[in-house]
Amino acid sequence: MIERMQPDTATLQPDACYLALQARDARFDGRFFIGVTSTGIYCRPVCKVRMPRRENCRYFGHAAQAESAGFRPCLRCRPELAPHSIVWSIQDASYILAHQAARLLDEPEAWGGSSPSVEQLAARLGVSDRHVRRIFEAHFGVSPVQYLQTRRLLTAKQLLADTDLPITQVALISGYSSVRRFNAAFVEHYGMNPTRLRREGAVPPAQGMAIRLGYRPPYDVPAMLGFFGKRAIAGVEVADPVKGATARTVAIEAGGQMHKGWLVAEFDEPRHQLVLRVSDSLRPALPLVIHRIRAALDLDADPSAINGVLHESFPQGDGLRVPGAMSGYELAVRAVLGQQITVAAARTLAQRMVDRFGEPIETPFTHLTRLFPDASVLARASGDSLGQLGIVRQRQAAIVTIAQAVADKRLQLHGGADVQPTLEALKALPGIGDWTAQYIAMRALRWPDAFPAGDVALHKALGVQGQPNPARAAQEASLAWKPWRSYAVIRAWAAMP
Repeated sequence: MIERMQPDTATLQPDACYLALQARDARFDGRFFIGVTSTGIYCRPVCKVRMPRRENCRYFGHAAQAESAGFRPCLRCRPELAPHSIVWSIQDASYILAHQAARLLDEPEAWGGSSPSVEQLAARLGVSDRHVRRIFEAHFGVSPVQYLQTRRLLTAKQLLADTDLPITQVALISGYSSVRRFNAAFVEHYGMNPTRLRREGAVPPAQGMAIRLGYRPPYDVPAMLGFFGKRAIAGVEVADPVKGATARTVAIEAGGQMHKGWLVAEFDEPRHQLVLRVSDSLRPALPLVIHRIRAALDLDADPSAINGVLHESFPQGDGLRVPGAMSGYELAVRAVLGQQITVAAARTLAQRMVDRFGEPIETPFTHLTRLFPDASVLARASGDSLGQLGIVRQRQAAIVTIAQAVADKRLQLHGGADVQPTLEALKALPGIGDWTAQYIAMRALRWPDAFPAGDVALHKALGVQGQPNPARAAQEASLAWKPWRSYAVIRAWAAMP
């Protein structure tokens, strides 16, 4: 067994890690992994197997580090279910660069569905490939290629265990160019054939495929689903805070093709997991669907890091997350519809738009009957047709321009997009000001430090509405909440009567 202490691993405190393991503390799930030298297996802190001896434990900040050190993933706690570790920092430049590189490798939409190379990653970051390799290995102890390999294998492992997808399809949608390479990588890293992970006797759900996704507590499920429920468009989506479930129709591009279907997400709060059911029609896009639902429900947030900055100012909001979106384009259109009007009024306009331009879809659910209008459809919409829905002229232009930019792939609205250039591109469009751009950055780009300083409700929540320049006062107050201002906004809105 290789016993190599990595730079990130060196910051972990063995005593604290072992206590978290003893308590099966879900707050630390995904923040570190435990390699057991006596078995050669690595586990999550929530694993319920027999406690290993303290002297047999090694601690790793990332699954890729554990695998690089020769450990295989536990088949019981399944490391692929752990929430990802998303780090936002104002520390030194090399730290930021390394974690930005890791974030881009974790974002499939950043690469147009293809598998990135180190050269492409370096070009995206504006540095040489040699430099990105050196910085990445210095901070994570593994190369970018090894990191990406672990992500692919863990994705494949989840699909093998939770679905009945053919091995060939699992290999391809996990990022492997051939089944032969996939099988070879699996045997090399895990010492077993992929077919061994198929669950014998597993009962498939009555409808679609079921996948489990982990998250770290605390998580205010009623608040998240209540947020979506107030904005739900009939026929497209539904959210039930009481039952802890949400469902919607989905159109998602993967592999150069558009896949349409539905998903149902139900929270299993005792296990700190989300049970996701997906229609068979979305099989080819499954990893991307999983990635988007994790973003939409903010499953990868690290409450301890966020609460360490925000708890003093917003002590009642420790379980709140930032609601995301399954489609950044859809979110942007709805953000424009919501400019300077109430949530209920914006929902009414969105409903009319879906009824007029949305494509019908057949699902097993009576409440899911339409897709949100495709970008290519709204890109061709006339001012008269939008005006008949009650949408004012300025917003008509904004909606059509956004749709055209997305349809032409000139505008990327997802977590892998470069934030500042995207903000500038948005504000260059007609009818898009700073509030709308920041709101889109917060929910579609998944930027945790977005701050719509001009928001009137935010001014009231922060008590600055009576000042000569409330936006400036809100901006100054927000500096204490960096780099988690998106979460501060959600907490401020939630605190309003």
